[in-house]
Amino acid sequence: MIQDIKLLKTEILSDNWYTLRKITFQYKKRNGEIITQVREAYDRGNGATILLYNQEKKSVILTRQFRLPTYTNGNETGMMIEACAGLLDQENPEDCIRRETEEETGYQVNNIEKVFEAYMSPGSVTEILYFFIAAYSKEMKVSEGGGVAHEEENIEVMEISFDQALEMIYSGEIKDAKTIMLIQYLKLKGIF
Repeated sequence: MIQDIKLLKTEILSDNWYTLRKITFQYKKRNGEIITQVREAYDRGNGATILLYNQEKKSVILTRQFRLPTYTNGNETGMMIEACAGLLDQENPEDCIRRETEEETGYQVNNIEKVFEAYMSPGSVTEILYFFIAAYSKEMKVSEGGGVAHEEENIEVMEISFDQALEMIYSGEIKDAKTIMLIQYLKLKGIF
């Protein structure tokens, strides 16, 4: 166990898209020894994600879009299948995910349920992600979705069976952690 954590120095390495900081800190170990370390932390803000499901149709709504980091790490097309998500941008998580759901999927959801919060990569990224689920029906579809044009999101909306979504995890077609977590949450809770 460590204690008496002190931030000694913070340098901004990049403030281009988000903020990358180099942080020098020290802490005291259990035996009293003082340790100094230097780490980098990437701050992109906090986010929210949601999985829409329809119990009657036994289906879920997912999105597909290009993700540069996956492309540069060996994903041939860079396309990722994901649950709808977005950054909070000063909003509370519930308002954020309602807005993102409508922008990305075209569905205007009413009753959203928060299921948990998680740090997705706590060794290097500051972001905490708020996870939600919500039932959807065709009556809730208010637009085509696809994201906001000026953000160049180019999102494809996918309605697929829950069983197919599970199979896509096992086959490797779905590799996005937040999406896997939400699909498995529905399975564990017996929603279908």
